[in-house]
Amino acid sequence: MASPAAEGMITDNSSVWEYSGRYNDICPRGLLLPIIPFEGTWNSTFRAILYCCGLIYCFMGVAIVADVFMGSIEKITSKTKKIYLSAGGKDSEPDIFEIKIWNDTVANLTLMALGSSAPEILLSCIEIIGNNFESGDLGPGTIVGSAAFNLLVICAVCIMAIPNGEIRTVRLFNVFLVTSVFSLFAYLWLLVILNLISPGVVETWEAVLTFLFFPILVLIAWWADRGWKCGKRTPTVADQQIELGMENGSPGGECETMLEKQKKLFTADGDVDKTALIEFYKELRKFPHLNDTDAAILAATKLIDSQPHSRLWYRIGAVRNISGSRKVHPVLSEKLRMVYDTINQSPDVPDIGQVPPITDQVSQKAIVEFHAASYAVPENIGKFNVTIVRHGRLDNTVRIRVESFDGTAKAGSDYVQINEQIVFGPYSKERELTVKIIDDNQWEPDEEFFLRLSIIDDGYDRRDIVLGRLPIMEIIILNDDEPGVLSFRKRGLLVKESCQFACIDVERTNGADGDISINWRTIDGSAKSPKDYQGGEGTLVFKHGETLRTIEIPIVDDLKAERDECFEIELANPEGGAKLGRIAKMAVTISNDDDFNSVLQRMMVMTTHNIKSMQVHHETWKTQIEAALTVNGGDVENATPLDYVMHFMTFGWKIIFALIPPPGYCGGWLCFVSSLVVIGILTAIVGDLASIFGCLINLKDAVTAITFVALGTSLPDLFASKTAATSEKYADNAVGNVTGSNSVNVFLGLGLPWLLAAIVHDIKGDEFRVKAGDLGFSVGVYSAVAFTGLGVIMLRRFLSVFGKAELGGPTVPKYISGVFLICLWFLYIILSSLQAYGHI
Repeated sequence: MASPAAEGMITDNSSVWEYSGRYNDICPRGLLLPIIPFEGTWNSTFRAILYCCGLIYCFMGVAIVADVFMGSIEKITSKTKKIYLSAGGKDSEPDIFEIKIWNDTVANLTLMALGSSAPEILLSCIEIIGNNFESGDLGPGTIVGSAAFNLLVICAVCIMAIPNGEIRTVRLFNVFLVTSVFSLFAYLWLLVILNLISPGVVETWEAVLTFLFFPILVLIAWWADRGWKCGKRTPTVADQQIELGMENGSPGGECETMLEKQKKLFTADGDVDKTALIEFYKELRKFPHLNDTDAAILAATKLIDSQPHSRLWYRIGAVRNISGSRKVHPVLSEKLRMVYDTINQSPDVPDIGQVPPITDQVSQKAIVEFHAASYAVPENIGKFNVTIVRHGRLDNTVRIRVESFDGTAKAGSDYVQINEQIVFGPYSKERELTVKIIDDNQWEPDEEFFLRLSIIDDGYDRRDIVLGRLPIMEIIILNDDEPGVLSFRKRGLLVKESCQFACIDVERTNGADGDISINWRTIDGSAKSPKDYQGGEGTLVFKHGETLRTIEIPIVDDLKAERDECFEIELANPEGGAKLGRIAKMAVTISNDDDFNSVLQRMMVMTTHNIKSMQVHHETWKTQIEAALTVNGGDVENATPLDYVMHFMTFGWKIIFALIPPPGYCGGWLCFVSSLVVIGILTAIVGDLASIFGCLINLKDAVTAITFVALGTSLPDLFASKTAATSEKYADNAVGNVTGSNSVNVFLGLGLPWLLAAIVHDIKGDEFRVKAGDLGFSVGVYSAVAFTGLGVIMLRRFLSVFGKAELGGPTVPKYISGVFLICLWFLYIILSSLQAYGHI
């Protein structure tokens, strides 16, 4: 499209910026742009592409500086105060707890809403000021367009993103109701003041009231958060327990709060608690191939996943994922992801520090696991079977998925990839899985790959199934046809008194052909059965190809301080052609839990380092600049090719924003103010880019605002909400904040600039006029689709066909409601655009 200026056309001077007496630009000058002389003479198509690229690049810059801005907010809102609770005894020391100073609801509706909506709010303010306190189309249009995208598209994506059969509900439903009502009222209020009270004019009292609705919203939401109770809690133990979520008189249980979970995981100094780490270490002992570094990464991942996270945490994580910056969540390799997913397969797998005895699950749930931890086969075996066993509950149908994962052996060249479903009918205890090995007729060293069990997501049935202690099997490809030699791996084993089970490995070496067995028995030493452990005798069976079996000896934790005690376990009478190896007797030492274990100490140090490296804000300029200079914030090992590309593209922004004072100074407030100024400058540039880009492609500001600008400012929120929806137990951080943010956008994004403009016009003695046509129609359409969309969300909560939850539920209704909300958004865009061009 050739510009009129390029063709020598003369346009009205009121809408034309003159570079000189000879060259004109058809698009009016913005607040800061254009800055290149004679730009109006360029080809308009080239300029449109240039401005489009600039707009996208600046959107990325706004998202990155918003990362810094929200880091300061996280620093501010994470401040705590100490609460002292009486321990009950006369001379006993009081229990000390730390709770947040900022109420979560107040923080969400004030600083956090400002953090996610700052570009839209500042764009509206800057447009008013840049137009000499006259109303424009870009700012208000972006406010309404962003609200439509947030409510309809983000909610739709979150509804459909939940895995099949799972649901997410809004926990603080009273707060959600308040913000939902206000989000509708805010836009209905705009219709009233634009079309009914004083059509086309915003009077000062109307602007004042619009702005005052913001603190009114915060106050009512805070009241709803407190259960509609007024006044300050009295400093009694009972009231303090209610405040801390300890209504039953002790922390934990169903009423356990975020504070109690944090207290279990961390010490007062923010380091990892040793007791909590020991409990998680018990789970990791199922996987003998993990080293200390792997265990530390998994522990850090578990600790981070167990923590409560704000919407800002997810917003910052979304931006860092698309900008090649340091991730807020540990990056796991395929091997570690397989282990971590296995640990978290069952909904009954507890958080760190709450490992239930396996005996508590036997009578209630079906337990499925491999018969052995390791299996060895010759390369020329072709096909062979591995055994999967089921014990515990037997009267239900169990569905399990088995998948293979590469080790040194690769799928397609060494073995055939496996991804199968195994079904146990009622009272079925064993199933066989066929594995095929590929013989390539070339000499190779022994190779291995892995099989993993996972619970199939089959609605509510998965609640009756848990994985046992052997959810992963190692398959070793070798060339041997002897029955093998059976022995212990080592002569001694040290276990903690609280470990529940001493897991003693018996290995089969120098052959794996045929079924063999061996007897075992325990021998008392200073540790006596059944006082210190539950001894006995039994027979251990190795099926053909199995090379590692485990004897589990229950350990009794009597919670008494005592010296180390030991007992022995002995192997005898091998059958099936097997021989007895050198280590036929093993000593098991039961160590008191008060002793320090060097391995756990190293894990504590490494886990603490991993946790601190995942902070969403930087305490010093040094760490902030180092993170900006390196891909993935310095974690080069886990950087992907996309991280390198995005780091290269955003490197300039990162360096500029690294100069902003970090949140570690002045309690985060210096960073808050500085980054807000930078966001304002970038937003002014975005406004100019969007306006000129729209002009170049013949798109009105009202349409540009509800499409390009609204999407550009809201996409990080989309990614953040999707992650929060799939990662958390509740929907509050995913969609609970959408309605509150939409309300704040109107009360601050329009109330504040309109108040300033109305005051200036009062001083001048005239009226502050707002174009009621385009804006009023857009607000009216949005109000209609928003009312319908909120109705759908409310119906989802109360109708069983949707699973009685805002997010997720049965597959078909889930996708129907999600697609319907997206269609409402398209309807809003189409109707608003048609009206802007006079077709309606």
